[in-house]
Amino acid sequence: MNVEFVNPFLTSLLNVLETMAQLKLSPGKPKLKNDTLARGDVSGLIGMVSPETKGSFSITFEEGLALEVMSRMLGEKPAGINDEVSDMVGEITNMVTGGAKRLLADKGFDFDMATPVVVSGKAHTISHKSEGKKVLMPFTSEFGSAYIEICFD
Repeated sequence: MNVEFVNPFLTSLLNVLETMAQLKLSPGKPKLKNDTLARGDVSGLIGMVSPETKGSFSITFEEGLALEVMSRMLGEKPAGINDEVSDMVGEITNMVTGGAKRLLADKGFDFDMATPVVVSGKAHTISHKSEGKKVLMPFTSEFGSAYIEICFD
């Protein structure tokens, strides 16, 4: 995978959560991921296609962090992951991917984005539709962790 594809997603995630939820995440060390098991409780997944390549991006939140983001963005904190939290994760997935798409366009890559899909539940899986290696990037906060996965052919 082209390393130029990774940093725009990291930058965009940090920017979206700081701007929309006044929440700072601390990035961890990226690593390759060899399974489909999500590392958190609710995930947004979106496909991206360009003339040069195709791939996908996902963001997964642990429940505590997802509920805190919901509280900070919308002023309500549900007891658990519900349809509103899933909708919010879909919107965050869209915003992060849109920000990354703009940063990638500055580097000469023009991507079209699909509509995000949100999956939740303990031990849910994420299926990327490209054949490339999956990069997993963890982020931590006092409310829990988030994980992004990036996979491009």
